[in-house]
Amino acid sequence: MKIYQFIILAGLIFTIGCKNNEEKKEIPTLKTDTAVQLEWEQLFNGEDLSGWIPKIRHHEVGENYANTFSVKDGYITVNYDGYNDVFNKQYGHLFYDKSFSAYFLAIEYRFIDKQIADGEGWAWRNSGAMLHGQDPRTMLKDQDFPISIEGQFLGGDGTNERHTLNLCTPGTNVVLNDSLFTPHCTNSDSKTYHGDQWVRGTFLVLKDSIVKHIIDGETVLEYTNPQIGDAGVKDFDPTVKQDGKALTEGFISIQSESHPVQFRKVEIIDLDPIYSNKEKLNATIDAILKEEKS
Repeated sequence: MKIYQFIILAGLIFTIGCKNNEEKKEIPTLKTDTAVQLEWEQLFNGEDLSGWIPKIRHHEVGENYANTFSVKDGYITVNYDGYNDVFNKQYGHLFYDKSFSAYFLAIEYRFIDKQIADGEGWAWRNSGAMLHGQDPRTMLKDQDFPISIEGQFLGGDGTNERHTLNLCTPGTNVVLNDSLFTPHCTNSDSKTYHGDQWVRGTFLVLKDSIVKHIIDGETVLEYTNPQIGDAGVKDFDPTVKQDGKALTEGFISIQSESHPVQFRKVEIIDLDPIYSNKEKLNATIDAILKEEKS
């Protein structure tokens, strides 16, 4: 081999080697290592209420009084057909039988039909998702609401503004705008959803640090430091209501408050496995929020 041929060959090898190194650098390994690809886990299987526990006021845990919660046409359906037009403040909650601490929760709901005759005025087209709730097995028979944080669902009346994904605090407090928030409810910044349309509400819950209420990828309410405290719940076991205790985890439930409502999706992304890795956690949260906007 002549010298100039060797030089050309060496140059080609060097060029190819550099090109391969450049190609390796272009592979988005950082993104792969940083953002974790997580799929939504379906808590509702679309067929029955396996894995769910009803707790209705004035009834023992596990008793689905008058078939309040059922599955119709593939949806969890709250109805009062067996109440004989007497609701009698028998507020109900359907709990998923597992505790969560850090997660994204998404619920798709719609209000249907008419409110039962003696339902409270405030409960018209009113339901919600209870977050960081107490174990339903610790609720007393006559207890009205679980000690929890409520992401309140409200439907519009066709004319007036009525926000959804609000905050209510049965037996709890939070820190809102850097101050301890003790009133029972506060409104979000959401738009109003009129009629029987499906609405997707998403919640980011990171133990006792921060909670966000999200619609279409946009945060409509944000607060921190959820904790047990104050009023908003009746006929509870005082040994369970330990005021001042931080809420770092709890059960998720959906409500029956006297207006028929359906849920077609209840899904979750468990962030607890990556919670301690803040880089991965933040990158994953950003990816999920981007997905929710699309």
